Amino acid sequence: MSFKISNRVTQIKPSATIMVSMKAAELRAQGRDVISLDCGEPDFDTPDHIKNAAIDAIHQGKTKYPPVDGTKELKNAIVRKLQAENQLEFEASQIIVSNGAKQSLSNLLISLLNPDDEVILPAPYWVSYPDMIKLAEGQPVILNASAENGFKITAKQLESSITDQTRLLIINSPSNPTGKVYSEAEYRELADVLLEYPKIMIVCDDIYEHIYWGEKPFRTLLNVCPELSPRTVIINGVSKAYAMTGWRIGYAAGPQEMITAMLKVQSQSTSGACSISQAAATAALEGSQDCITEMQVQYKLRYEYLLEALNAINGIECEDCDGAFYSFPSFKAIIERMPDIRDDVELAAWMLEHAGVSMVPGTAFGAPGHLRLSFATSMDNLQACVQRIKHAIETEI
Repeated sequence: MSFKISNRVTQIKPSATIMVSMKAAELRAQGRDVISLDCGEPDFDTPDHIKNAAIDAIHQGKTKYPPVDGTKELKNAIVRKLQAENQLEFEASQIIVSNGAKQSLSNLLISLLNPDDEVILPAPYWVSYPDMIKLAEGQPVILNASAENGFKITAKQLESSITDQTRLLIINSPSNPTGKVYSEAEYRELADVLLEYPKIMIVCDDIYEHIYWGEKPFRTLLNVCPELSPRTVIINGVSKAYAMTGWRIGYAAGPQEMITAMLKVQSQSTSGACSISQAAATAALEGSQDCITEMQVQYKLRYEYLLEALNAINGIECEDCDGAFYSFPSFKAIIERMPDIRDDVELAAWMLEHAGVSMVPGTAFGAPGHLRLSFATSMDNLQACVQRIKHAIETEI
């Protein structure tokens, strides 16, 4: 029997990172020696005090349906976190807890966009943004941010891309895949443009906030321009900072009207996030933050190693960055020297086959010619991968 699939589904692609991870897992199941640098998942275990809070919640019988928008305890913890760490004032009614930051963003897009509304999306971008926009029947408008400009868009680019259909701008800082971070001065320039266009909403995806080693304190757009708070939504969660990817807890903080609309969408989809995970997330936000510092130190060491090691390979050019756990080197010179390889997609497949290293092609992030390498893995794995990549390239070229 043949089924007709909806138009909104036929126009999107599966997540590139998930597809690459599945291919690597398939090869390992066949007995192949493959090291994965494809997945954006911390290799650290969830800290014990967070796991113990979940166990306690089970023993206390906190296993019933939670409120759709999140437990009172977690929402209040988020309010306190935003005030203490980010100097941002929100009420609990301006917070919604979801099954991961990805669902928070999806709720927002569904709540905000009408057919053909435009969403300005700086590239390189997280692989899921364009397809999530399309699922909400919006149109992604891609702004290519060059390596020369630190993979960040300029105010001039932003203003030139705005049309009568522009509804939303998404900013991800620190960025997946580049690790680049917008400075206060850069935010100020973008804000000056946005203040001239009051109908445009803004999303600040701050999920990598704590994986950051810049010289100045982390800042989000609202720290620089609080005047934009009536139309800005902050997206965050506990997955990256606390090694809690499988717990599936994200949240959004924003204007009351927007959060209420998102609550309506969530009530008709997943309802609330897991009650036990919410208890664990509350402990994460309210407990000791030493675990963040410890993981951050390791990420920075891995980043520094990988930056130097990749740039030492002839034909690879890797930019520095201030956060997240990805390197995003250009392999354009390598591709040009390999007659049988046409692009980064084919190069990623070739590397998987010949080097046993799984990486995500830059095309999936809107940046052809690059590969994304996650250093959310051990230093031993990173060193082995660099040697494999170097040997495979030198043997072929």
